[in-house]
Amino acid sequence: MKRSPLHDRHQALGAKFAEFGGWEMPLEYAGGGVLREHAAVRSGAGVFDVSHLGKARVSGPGAADYVDSTLSNSLARIEPGKAQYTLCCDDATGGVVDDLIAYLRGPDEVFLVPNAANCAEVVRRLAAQAPDGVEVVDLHEEFVVLAVQGPRSDDVLAAAGLPTGHGYMSFVQADWQGAPVTVCRTGYTGERGYELVAPAHAGTALWDAILAAGQAYDIAACGLGARDTLRTEMGYPLHGQDISLDITPVQARLGWAVGWKKPAFWGRSVLSAERAAGPSRRLLGLEAAGRGIPRPGMSVVDADGSPVGVVTSGTFSPTRRVGVGLALLDAGVSEGSEVAVDVRGRREAFTVRRPPFVEASPTS
Repeated sequence: MKRSPLHDRHQALGAKFAEFGGWEMPLEYAGGGVLREHAAVRSGAGVFDVSHLGKARVSGPGAADYVDSTLSNSLARIEPGKAQYTLCCDDATGGVVDDLIAYLRGPDEVFLVPNAANCAEVVRRLAAQAPDGVEVVDLHEEFVVLAVQGPRSDDVLAAAGLPTGHGYMSFVQADWQGAPVTVCRTGYTGERGYELVAPAHAGTALWDAILAAGQAYDIAACGLGARDTLRTEMGYPLHGQDISLDITPVQARLGWAVGWKKPAFWGRSVLSAERAAGPSRRLLGLEAAGRGIPRPGMSVVDADGSPVGVVTSGTFSPTRRVGVGLALLDAGVSEGSEVAVDVRGRREAFTVRRPPFVEASPTS
C-alpha cells in the first residue's frame, strides 16, 4: 500500500492504520480514538491527513470548457478562485465513476481532487477525450492534503500564519515558508473548516505547524474513522457505498450537483430521462428509534416485513448518541415512514428522514 508523506508523524502519535483506496492511512489515534476525535471537530478543531485523496490537473487552452463538458456540475456557476463539488458519471449508464472537487484556477486550468481509489480512472477518462492542446496529468503523490475542521479552525490557521476568512468553497494561494499552499474553505465534516493542498515536501512542516498552533485550541489529530462518523451525521455520500457505478446522482439525490441546462456532460441523456421518469429508488436517512446501529449491507423492510431497500452507510452518532445511516430505499418509501433494519438477525426500528442528523455550521 502507498503511504502518506506524514506516515512517521502518525506512527509517533500512536495511530492505528487501515487501508483506504490503496493507501495505509490513520484510522484513529491513541488517547481517545474516534469518539474523542469526533468531539474535537464538533466543539473545537481537528486536523486530518487526507493525502490519499487524488490530485490531477487539466490545463491548456479551453481546459475549463472541456471539464465543463464532461463533469456533471456547471463551472459557469462559479468564477476563478472558487471550488465546486461535481461528479464524473459514466456516459452510458449515468452511474457515478467518482465524486470530486474541482478548483477553477482560470479558463485554462482546473485542479481536481478525486477519491483515492478512483483518481487513475478519472484521469484516464478525461485524458482519453481531451482535445488537442489540453493536458490531463495525474499528480496523486505530489501533494499532501490536510483538512483543518471545526469552529476554531480559523484561529488555528491564523496562528500558523495561513489566510482565513474567505468565503465558502473559495480558495486562496499562500506562500507559506517558501511553499505554495492552496487554502480552500471546504471539508467533509459539516463544520466550518479548511483544506490545505501543499507540495509533498512541505507536508511534515505544515502538519507540525498546524498541531503546534492548535494547542491553544485543544486541537486533535483525527483519523479517517472520525471523518466517517462526522460525514455520516451530515448525510454526505461516500463513493463505493452511497454512490457508485450502480447508483446514479438522481437516485442519490445529488441533482443539485448536476448542470441540467448544460448542453453536454457525461451521462446527460440517461440521467435526464431518469430524472423525468422519477428514480426507482432514493438515498434517504435512517434514524434509530432504539439502540440499533445500521451498517452497510443490512436489509431494510417495511411494516409488513417486505424488503424496501438496503443500508449503504451507517454508524453510531457520537453527537446524537443514536444509530444513524443512509439507505437506498424504494421510491414509494416516504420521509417519516417507520421501517426496520435487520441488525444481526434482530429487527430494529428506524425512522426514515432527510439528513443531516445534526445541524450544519454556517457556510458564510
